[in-house]
Amino acid sequence: MTALERAWYTKQWWCYLLAPFSVLFWLLSTLRLFLFKAKLKASYRLPVPVIIVGNISVGGTGKTPFTLWLCQFLREQGFTPGIISRGYGAKLVAPVLVTPEHTATEVGDEPLLLAERSGCPVVVSPNRVAAAQYLLQQCPQVDLIISDDGLQHYALARDIEIVLIDGQRGLGNGWLLPAGPLRELPSRLAQVDLVIANSGQQPLADGNMSLKALQAVPLRADDMALKPNAKVDLIAGIGNPERFVRSVLNAGYQINTRRFLADHHPFSASDFIGLTTPILMTEKDAVKCRGFAQAGWYYLAVQAQPDPQVINKLTEKLSLIRSQYGY
Repeated sequence: MTALERAWYTKQWWCYLLAPFSVLFWLLSTLRLFLFKAKLKASYRLPVPVIIVGNISVGGTGKTPFTLWLCQFLREQGFTPGIISRGYGAKLVAPVLVTPEHTATEVGDEPLLLAERSGCPVVVSPNRVAAAQYLLQQCPQVDLIISDDGLQHYALARDIEIVLIDGQRGLGNGWLLPAGPLRELPSRLAQVDLVIANSGQQPLADGNMSLKALQAVPLRADDMALKPNAKVDLIAGIGNPERFVRSVLNAGYQINTRRFLADHHPFSASDFIGLTTPILMTEKDAVKCRGFAQAGWYYLAVQAQPDPQVINKLTEKLSLIRSQYGY
């Protein structure tokens, strides 16, 4: 976490020096939204329903584990979902259908993880409309699209908006970027269909979600299992590493050293110099480290567990989708 990010969530006075830039950010984002609402800029509606899984703050809020849970839940409800994603950090000139042969550098770490874990087709492109169109062209069996992030990508019309917020850190100081962590004002939460607090209670949320640590998995297939209660060195390049720390401790492991890097960090072997095995990382980071993984490197898989309030409200929204689309 950078010094600026810490200031947002500890409400340091000096980050408010950036307030004029936040006002400019608000003016530009408000103008952009007005253009879409006034139909001066077009929103494209797909022939299948679209669910947005996003947030109004920067940094990790648990979108990836929730999206994995949502894919399974939708299949249980009789849908055949597909996923579109921006592919953060990937240099893309056209939509790409993610395959096992791709690397995180080519398609992004989160899309690669989603493709491997969800069992759903995943297409990446900075243009989400183009990504969705390509997904339906390549996978005509898909009858519902999940947009990973994209809450502010108004060019794509949506049927359900789901926003995750950090149950521990909340919305920080409540200011827009760069004086605070927000992409949109907190009032935006009143306009979405479902607000979920991850790993904590938040008054703005409709329900809560917890993350259950599953197991430590070796990056190398020939490696031995990690012993229970093992002492580990941590490394992570995610938006909220403290949540990872809590998951590791809840899984029963002890922590020697912690090394936290920027979110979506492009890992290389040099990042591990000075760490002692066993080394434990997140699953999202592990997809970037397989090509140079050493013995004694592990990742901790987690599973989202939404509470009944979330499930009930989502079920109601899906019933409306069925009636609207004749499913």
